[in-house]
Amino acid sequence: MSSTWGKNIKISLFGESHGEAVGVVIDGLPAGVELDYDFIREEMKRRAPGRSSISTPRKEDDEVNIISGVFNGRTTGTPLCCVIKNKNKISKDYEKIRYVLRPGHADYTGYIKYRGYNDYRGGGHFSGRLTAPLVFAGAVAKIILSKKNIFIGAHIKSIKNIQDLGFDFCNVDEGTLIKLRQMDFPVLNDCIEDEMKRVIKEAKEDGDSVGGVIEVAVINVEEGLGSPFFDSIESRLSHLLFSIPAVKGVEFGEGFNITNMLGSDANDEFYIENGKIKTRTNYNGGILGGISNGMPIIFRVAIKPTPSILKRQKTVNISLMEEVELQVEGRHDACIVPRAVPVVEAVTSIGILDMLIEREGYSWIK
Repeated sequence: MSSTWGKNIKISLFGESHGEAVGVVIDGLPAGVELDYDFIREEMKRRAPGRSSISTPRKEDDEVNIISGVFNGRTTGTPLCCVIKNKNKISKDYEKIRYVLRPGHADYTGYIKYRGYNDYRGGGHFSGRLTAPLVFAGAVAKIILSKKNIFIGAHIKSIKNIQDLGFDFCNVDEGTLIKLRQMDFPVLNDCIEDEMKRVIKEAKEDGDSVGGVIEVAVINVEEGLGSPFFDSIESRLSHLLFSIPAVKGVEFGEGFNITNMLGSDANDEFYIENGKIKTRTNYNGGILGGISNGMPIIFRVAIKPTPSILKRQKTVNISLMEEVELQVEGRHDACIVPRAVPVVEAVTSIGILDMLIEREGYSWIK
């Protein structure tokens, strides 16, 4: 199993949903970076379960325990290891469905790949619980990126068919991104929040679930970051984004909508403002030829409906090799989109930092 990513900043995930703990080892961090523990705690709270009526009732503090790589509040330059204990476990919910394949989950594929030795409780290593250490790693990356004035923020673009406003592709400001980070339900149009929550609650009451789309903006990335083809910004970020459980689609700029345009519309025309080259539109999402052009990097991520639902579904008992019906029990989100927002921001931060160090080394990090 490969749970390691990165060229310069290398992250390695470990743990299972109902094991003792989950965590991450981060290798390649520069020495001397002062960690803002209050900021890290706030980032962890954004993803933590049990914070609202639309979230899973499983409550986890997601308290971070750093066991190496930090001394006197600053990184040492050696691998930084973070452990997050699993405290609120109810594993008995999974014992009786050990061999019953949950539709939409990795039960079948995991069973086949690991010959039945995988931890099936709560999805084991396939669980969204593993996104908690990702958020920690992303928080560390955000702290470092802030030294370059680079900010990453995201909002809920849609829940099912209910749409929020979109970012202004050419003008995304730091204040907006920071405000979104501070919101429990980050949307640009406050009037749409209740409607989105209504759709989630209706699905929950019906024993079902819904998905949605998250829109992300990265600002103040200078021109020239990234490489063509295999190491394009799109390639590197997509690799990370598709590592998040439940992500089923990624599109940059106008994405699939750009196919409805003529070339004369889709091309972002250049102009000069105060000696700086900019584009009048940003349909390509701040990336041309896989390389940043100085405009905001904009992309969207599709999150599928939570696969654990109360409705009875047809499936297979893999031990008996017979068809059965299943009603999933346990504690689950009717929609994981709100809690996925900080996770998407986190992996984006890790990816941007990795590419930035590849281009400029460590000398800019004070």
